[in-house]
Amino acid sequence: MQVACPAISDSQFLSSVLGHIDCQAQTLGAAGYQAMAAGGSASSLILGGVLTVFIALFGYRLILGDTPDARSAVLTVIKLGVVLLLATSWPAFRTLAYDVALKGPAELAGAIGGASGLPGAGGGLVARLQAVDDEIAELNVIGTGRPPNTDLVAGPSVQPVTPEQQAQERRRLQDLASHARWDPARDLSLLGSARTLFLAGTIAAFASVRLIAGLLLALGPLFAIFLLFEGTRGLFEGWVRGLAGAALGALGTAIVLGVELALLEPWMAAVMELRHQEIATPAVPVELLALSLIFAVTLIAVLVAVARVAQGFRIPSGWKQAGERVASNFADRVPVLAGARGNEGTITDQRSRAIAIADAVTATQRRESHASQPPAASLGRPGITPTNTREIAVAAAVPLGQSFRRRTRGRVSAGATRRDSNR
Repeated sequence: MQVACPAISDSQFLSSVLGHIDCQAQTLGAAGYQAMAAGGSASSLILGGVLTVFIALFGYRLILGDTPDARSAVLTVIKLGVVLLLATSWPAFRTLAYDVALKGPAELAGAIGGASGLPGAGGGLVARLQAVDDEIAELNVIGTGRPPNTDLVAGPSVQPVTPEQQAQERRRLQDLASHARWDPARDLSLLGSARTLFLAGTIAAFASVRLIAGLLLALGPLFAIFLLFEGTRGLFEGWVRGLAGAALGALGTAIVLGVELALLEPWMAAVMELRHQEIATPAVPVELLALSLIFAVTLIAVLVAVARVAQGFRIPSGWKQAGERVASNFADRVPVLAGARGNEGTITDQRSRAIAIADAVTATQRRESHASQPPAASLGRPGITPTNTREIAVAAAVPLGQSFRRRTRGRVSAGATRRDSNR
């Protein structure tokens, strides 16, 4: 996709340069991305090889027994989807990155500048900058004008003067001497330096943020691949930081240029009105040079500040925690799954109580069956054989208090029986 950007015009130098740079940045971002994402390109080949390695490593984990849980599997699928979306789909990439980086700053600047009443917030910022540059160029042509020429020598004094009057007369003579040494070439040099700073600061700030954004957008498919592995994720973070810094830089540049216009437009209009009336403005060259230098330094400070802000972007290192949050949110959105997960404890408790009751019933039946059997003979009595030893051991486990039967008649010893028979 080749787009013919407007050529630079000598009569509209500033606006034509800014328009050309903006066109090149948009073309670079769109055409570069489509070329990198096209089939057979270097980026597509790298993407295929990296996906093969990623899937192979995942398969080796399964072979070695490192089976991922459901949350890790869902997170892996999401990661692959994000990489493929950013690396191959231009409509999705345009919505997520291209429009945000190249068109979002202008919309934000219009909202902020419109509420603040800055010139060019609603559009036409470049045209108004060109108008100020035209006035500076015209001032370079017509100059600041020669200061009013007065006599350097004062008339004869007919009255004595006081010391204060003598000091005032001395200062007046010094001012007249400086006016007499007025050099138009010096004023033209200062005016030329002021216009140079104005043009350089405006174009450099605008070009840096726009061209950086276009280049990073063109390399989007390549940097999206680095999101797959933990070791290369920092490169993807740096790419996002660069895009965020470029977008914030464009926003800051538009705001600072709007403030500069709010100051320069009425001031330059008043200066040009004086010059059209042939009124000298000897202080304008130094003042214009100072203003141009101040806003050039301010633009640099704004770009440095937004770069520091963009460095704060980080991708969470705990992908497991992120997966848990995704899974919990998914469970909250599906009441059936959440209810099933909440009933797991209840089901477990019911099963435990059922097993305990069954064990108690079994033990009761075993005791009753043992109590109904006659007491087992001892090992020293006849009728016992080694084959029923296990039965005796089992029968010995009888309920408490039932191991011996109550006697139904009194016990008589052998001695008492012999004594009673001898009577």
